[in-house]
Amino acid sequence: MKTITEITSKQQKAEIIRLAAYCRVSSNSEDQLHSFAAQVRYYTEYTQRNTGYQLVDIYADEGITGTSTEKRSEFNRMIRNCKKGLIDRIIVKSISRFARNTEELLTVLRLLSEFGVGVYFEEQGIDTAMMNSEMIVTFPGMAAQQESITISENMRWSCKKRMESGEFKICTPVYGFNIVNGQLEINEAEAVVVRQIFDLYLQGLGKQTITNILNEEETAKRNGRKKWYISTVDYILNNERYIGDTLLQKSYTTESLPFKKVKNRGEKPQYYVENNNPAIVSREIYQAVQELQKKRKSHTGQKKKVYPLSGILKCPECGRTFRRQIIRGKAYWLCSGQSSGATKCIKIRIQEDEIYASFQLMAMKLIENREYLLDSLIKQIEEVQYRTSGNQEIIKGLDKEIADLSTRNLLLARLHTKGILSASDYAAQSTDLSNKIKDLRIERRKKLSEDKDDELLDNLKILNKALKETETNYEFDSELFEQIVVSITPLNNSELIFKLLGGIELTEKISEKGQCKAV
Repeated sequence: MKTITEITSKQQKAEIIRLAAYCRVSSNSEDQLHSFAAQVRYYTEYTQRNTGYQLVDIYADEGITGTSTEKRSEFNRMIRNCKKGLIDRIIVKSISRFARNTEELLTVLRLLSEFGVGVYFEEQGIDTAMMNSEMIVTFPGMAAQQESITISENMRWSCKKRMESGEFKICTPVYGFNIVNGQLEINEAEAVVVRQIFDLYLQGLGKQTITNILNEEETAKRNGRKKWYISTVDYILNNERYIGDTLLQKSYTTESLPFKKVKNRGEKPQYYVENNNPAIVSREIYQAVQELQKKRKSHTGQKKKVYPLSGILKCPECGRTFRRQIIRGKAYWLCSGQSSGATKCIKIRIQEDEIYASFQLMAMKLIENREYLLDSLIKQIEEVQYRTSGNQEIIKGLDKEIADLSTRNLLLARLHTKGILSASDYAAQSTDLSNKIKDLRIERRKKLSEDKDDELLDNLKILNKALKETETNYEFDSELFEQIVVSITPLNNSELIFKLLGGIELTEKISEKGQCKAV
């Protein structure tokens, strides 16, 4: 007779689930004053109530758009930690807090699934770890996306109307101004620097010289930054804000998801508003600077005609710049030392139009892969700076302080509503707490940004922004070229090395018709 014995496995100890919470507030409006801190506090208490969870971290993005994951640094840090195997489960209030773009939502969920990470959406009661089909999330995601599109359309319409009436108010003041009660007011400490820049230029100093002076004097910029760039000086000298006027809609947001901010090159109307804000410099000084800039450009043109490639092309052997030469009606570039007989470099001679074509081809490749290349590189550098700066624990402490003060402020509001606290006492105590919260928020933003003043990182961000605002176009873009190209080194008659801002070097081939055999 057969004997059957049941073998029972030993009871395994329940595994601890490593939980991460993600929270976000969609705006900085007054009615959401407590939202950010409240969410941080909620998820802290949530994990304390559920002993099966071990809280890894609370990833909190504050006051930024949800239409794209690109600008959410904490969200992207959370995804990177999932990839490292540090997180088992993510909890978030709703799908709209996680993503408002269906395509990005599904892409992220597929990626997290590959990492073995589930996401629980509290409002919808959806747990991706239990799903058989991503379609469960698609429908709420589509609704959230449509909500985002509707909100954006309403905001664009509202902005357009306010621009047309001259009532549009900016959210971030330019250097030299503060925003007080929705109005621009002069920041006297910064205004002194602005006037100094205008005065130095009218004294005959060049923009690079002015930049060097500001850096030597360690003149502070916003948020305690001290590094000045020639582009900043040029921006100040040509900004109509400093005479009290403003040009609206210099850039605009695209109308389809994912929304992108691009430079207005005539696609949208612009609005010039006179006497919009207090002036830092007089109109006479501003106009004198504009005339001097035109005069210097004209004077430079009389001495020597400057082309986009002037001073950019470098010989790979002697290091001298290339010069322009007309051969049979076509413009070519060759080593100035070799052409004059001063050096015996290899004979490289390349048609001008093909250099431009090679640049544009390289630029379009970079634009198409910008998110995978530049975004990833910038985030990696920021991550290293964040981890090595020692600010991580400080930021967590600031988050806790903000949450505690916001809770106290909320309690005061309830006491006032119930008549326990008088209006005068409530106003005094609430104002004091709100000021403390505001100071902590400023300190938090400062800690997040103070390690990003590295010149390499700044240049990478300038490069990234320039490419982001450029639409795909295979015709030579001289403005983009001047913005991002540092130098070009021809390896031979068929290959160019483009050195871009941020130290990036890319090689692009030249078509055979652009090559000129030495004669």
